[in-house]
Amino acid sequence: MRIRVHPKRRRLDRITLNLASMIDVTFLLLIYFLVTTVLARNEDRLTPNLQTQQEDASGQISDFQPQVVKVLLVNEQPVYQIGTRSFSDRDSLQTALRDLPKTEGVFINVSDKVDVGFAVTAMQVARDVGFEQVTYVPEN
Repeated sequence: MRIRVHPKRRRLDRITLNLASMIDVTFLLLIYFLVTTVLARNEDRLTPNLQTQQEDASGQISDFQPQVVKVLLVNEQPVYQIGTRSFSDRDSLQTALRDLPKTEGVFINVSDKVDVGFAVTAMQVARDVGFEQVTYVPEN
Protein backbone atom coordinates (compact mmCIF):
# COMPACT_ATOMS: atom_id res chain seq x y z
CA MET A 1 0.00 0.00 0.00
CA ARG A 2 1.32 3.36 -0.93
CA ILE A 3 0.53 6.54 1.05
CA ARG A 4 0.81 9.74 -0.83
CA VAL A 5 1.01 13.13 0.78
CA HIS A 6 -0.81 15.90 -0.95
CA PRO A 7 1.65 18.59 -2.24
CA LYS A 8 -0.15 21.47 -0.49
CA ARG A 9 -0.06 19.68 2.83
CA ARG A 10 3.69 19.11 2.59
CA ARG A 11 4.38 22.86 2.51
CA LEU A 12 2.26 23.47 5.60
CA ASP A 13 4.15 20.89 7.65
CA ARG A 14 7.50 22.62 7.26
CA ILE A 15 8.59 24.84 10.10
CA THR A 16 10.41 27.96 9.09
CA LEU A 17 12.21 30.26 11.47
CA ASN A 18 12.83 33.88 10.80
CA LEU A 19 16.45 34.38 11.88
CA ALA A 20 16.49 38.13 11.24
CA SER A 21 15.10 38.93 14.70
CA MET A 22 17.56 36.57 16.39
CA ILE A 23 20.47 38.19 14.55
CA ASP A 24 19.21 41.64 15.58
CA VAL A 25 19.07 40.62 19.23
CA THR A 26 22.57 39.10 19.02
CA PHE A 27 24.04 42.28 17.57
CA LEU A 28 22.26 44.43 20.15
CA LEU A 29 23.74 42.34 22.95
CA LEU A 30 27.17 42.54 21.36
CA ILE A 31 26.94 46.34 21.10
CA TYR A 32 25.70 46.57 24.69
CA PHE A 33 28.65 44.60 26.06
CA LEU A 34 31.15 46.54 23.96
CA VAL A 35 29.80 49.89 25.11
CA THR A 36 29.57 48.99 28.80
CA THR A 37 33.02 47.42 29.03
CA VAL A 38 35.45 49.53 31.03
CA LEU A 39 38.84 49.71 29.40
CA ALA A 40 41.15 50.80 32.18
CA ARG A 41 44.70 50.02 33.14
CA ASN A 42 45.20 47.97 36.27
CA GLU A 43 46.73 50.96 38.06
CA ASP A 44 43.46 52.86 37.67
CA ARG A 45 41.68 50.33 39.86
CA LEU A 46 43.88 51.03 42.89
CA THR A 47 42.54 53.41 45.50
CA PRO A 48 44.30 56.77 45.55
CA ASN A 49 45.26 58.33 48.87
CA LEU A 50 46.34 61.68 47.49
CA GLN A 51 45.29 63.96 50.32
CA THR A 52 47.68 66.74 51.26
CA GLN A 53 45.79 68.12 54.23
CA GLN A 54 43.96 66.40 57.04
CA GLU A 55 41.93 67.78 59.93
CA ASP A 56 43.12 66.63 63.33
CA ALA A 57 41.07 66.21 66.53
CA SER A 58 41.39 69.90 67.49
CA GLY A 59 39.76 70.99 64.23
CA GLN A 60 42.91 72.43 62.71
CA ILE A 61 44.13 71.41 59.33
CA SER A 62 47.55 69.84 59.55
CA ASP A 63 49.88 69.22 56.65
CA PHE A 64 51.61 65.89 56.57
CA GLN A 65 54.59 64.73 54.68
CA PRO A 66 53.69 61.60 52.76
CA GLN A 67 55.85 58.56 53.34
CA VAL A 68 57.24 57.45 50.00
CA VAL A 69 59.07 54.24 49.24
CA LYS A 70 60.83 54.50 45.89
CA VAL A 71 61.61 51.30 44.03
CA LEU A 72 64.33 51.96 41.47
CA LEU A 73 67.40 50.55 39.79
CA VAL A 74 70.85 51.57 41.04
CA ASN A 75 73.79 49.97 39.22
CA GLU A 76 71.38 47.50 37.60
CA GLN A 77 70.23 46.31 41.05
CA PRO A 78 66.73 47.00 42.45
CA VAL A 79 66.82 49.26 45.52
CA TYR A 80 64.13 50.41 47.96
CA GLN A 81 64.67 54.02 48.99
CA ILE A 82 62.99 55.94 51.83
CA GLY A 83 64.22 59.51 51.87
CA THR A 84 68.00 59.25 51.70
CA ARG A 85 68.21 55.71 53.08
CA SER A 86 68.53 52.82 50.63
CA PHE A 87 67.71 49.15 51.24
CA SER A 88 68.53 46.22 49.01
CA ASP A 89 66.50 43.43 50.60
CA ARG A 90 63.05 42.77 52.02
CA ASP A 91 64.10 42.39 55.68
CA SER A 92 65.88 45.75 55.92
CA LEU A 93 62.90 47.45 54.23
CA GLN A 94 60.56 45.79 56.71
CA THR A 95 62.67 47.00 59.64
CA ALA A 96 62.68 50.58 58.32
CA LEU A 97 58.93 50.65 57.63
CA ARG A 98 58.10 49.22 61.04
CA ASP A 99 59.38 52.43 62.72
CA LEU A 100 57.24 54.83 60.61
CA PRO A 101 53.79 56.09 61.71
CA LYS A 102 51.02 54.03 60.14
CA THR A 103 48.09 56.50 60.14
CA GLU A 104 49.17 58.54 57.12
CA GLY A 105 49.71 55.58 54.81
CA VAL A 106 52.56 55.00 52.41
CA PHE A 107 53.14 55.60 48.70
CA ILE A 108 55.06 53.04 46.66
CA ASN A 109 56.68 54.94 43.76
CA VAL A 110 57.95 52.43 41.19
CA SER A 111 60.32 53.11 38.33
CA ASP A 112 59.26 51.65 34.99
CA LYS A 113 62.59 49.85 34.65
CA VAL A 114 62.11 47.77 37.80
CA ASP A 115 60.67 44.27 37.67
CA VAL A 116 57.07 44.03 38.91
CA GLY A 117 58.05 41.55 41.61
CA PHE A 118 59.98 44.19 43.54
CA ALA A 119 57.00 46.57 43.44
CA VAL A 120 54.73 43.83 44.78
CA THR A 121 57.29 43.03 47.48
CA ALA A 122 57.34 46.66 48.66
CA MET A 123 53.54 46.77 48.79
CA GLN A 124 53.34 43.48 50.68
CA VAL A 125 56.00 44.53 53.20
CA ALA A 126 54.06 47.74 53.86
CA ARG A 127 50.89 45.71 54.47
CA ASP A 128 52.75 43.24 56.68
CA VAL A 129 54.09 45.94 59.03
CA GLY A 130 50.63 47.46 59.52
CA PHE A 131 50.01 50.10 56.84
CA GLU A 132 46.36 50.03 55.81
CA GLN A 133 46.69 52.70 53.12
CA VAL A 134 49.23 51.53 50.57
CA THR A 135 49.12 53.44 47.29
CA TYR A 136 50.91 52.33 44.15
CA VAL A 137 52.27 55.26 42.11
CA PRO A 138 53.91 54.43 38.76
CA GLU A 139 56.71 56.72 37.66
CA ASN A 140 55.88 58.74 34.57
